[in-house]
Amino acid sequence: MRLQTLPTPLQWDIFCRVIDNFGDIGVCWRLSADLAARGQQVRLWVDDASALAWLAPQGHPGVQVRAWGSLPAAHEPPTQVLVEAFGCEIAPEFIANSARISSAKGEKYLWINLEYLSAEAYVERCHRLPSPVREGAALGEVKWFFYPGFTPATGGLLRENGLLERQAAFDTATWRAAQVPGTHGDAANACWISLFCYEPPALPALLQQCMQRPTRLLVTPGRATAATQAALKTLDQNDPQGSPDKRGQPSISYRKTCPQAAFDEMLWACDLNLVRGEDSLVRALWAGRPLAWQIYPQHDNAHHDKLHAFLDWLQAPESLRRFHATWNGLDNAPLVLPDKTLLAQWAACVQAARARLLAQDDLVTQILGFVQEKR
Repeated sequence: MRLQTLPTPLQWDIFCRVIDNFGDIGVCWRLSADLAARGQQVRLWVDDASALAWLAPQGHPGVQVRAWGSLPAAHEPPTQVLVEAFGCEIAPEFIANSARISSAKGEKYLWINLEYLSAEAYVERCHRLPSPVREGAALGEVKWFFYPGFTPATGGLLRENGLLERQAAFDTATWRAAQVPGTHGDAANACWISLFCYEPPALPALLQQCMQRPTRLLVTPGRATAATQAALKTLDQNDPQGSPDKRGQPSISYRKTCPQAAFDEMLWACDLNLVRGEDSLVRALWAGRPLAWQIYPQHDNAHHDKLHAFLDWLQAPESLRRFHATWNGLDNAPLVLPDKTLLAQWAACVQAARARLLAQDDLVTQILGFVQEKR
């Protein structure tokens, strides 16, 4: 598939507020790096860039990270494409500055509102719609809604050039051996599970089942680690005769923060990926391994419809739907950790979905085409 490029590189200004969990900055960094890899110049304006120290320690040529609230210097290129990620509401001062410079140069900038990922029907209806600005410094300007998505009528998913080639060259056995040197026997043949979650109520049940079969559980840092340790404590209290030392080692490995490429490799190496949020869901789909998604919980339970829409698009088998319902707290049914037969069914489902996605243009290809069309 031919990658979309622009005849002349443009200056992109991408805005990101880190709400929690670093998912927003993860998506915005992948977007920025992919645009830069295709010849664009990118300034990423972020209110908390601390996570980039481990997400992207090497940075990327063509991407400059800037502090939220500052403005480009007078000698720097003016905004040509403005990306407001996830409704972060760019500071009026920046909008006024961009409008003033563009007006002086007789050149309009394109303003894109990059929305959250969803498989719900409204995404196809709203993708690429204009939204006139009726007040403030940007009065008279137009924002354009750009929706990532899973179908050809949406903006697609982030997929950088060379991703599939890197994955094809990846050696799972070598990676696993490097994580647990000298591993033999049951541990070497264990079911490898990555755990990137919030605080699922079914986590103790998952851990209990992991203890009953050869399992290597890779727990990501932050909330997943805290939730796992709290769940283990609950199990200890309910089973005072148990052996927490045996539970924790060697079946559970607590991971450190890592660059995005290393996170991808962990997903490629596991037999089951339990992911959360937006960025990790997309990366788990590209991994083509069995997955379960813990969707970000909302107080009004709006995430229930969003989860069901995703499972419908995924064409998930009933066993995978049941797991998702319990894992996301939609019901109190017993959680059933999949055996090899179910994992094979789930893998076939994910790989079929990935094939559908690979037949579509990726998000950056589409957004570059959109910019060329509107400019």
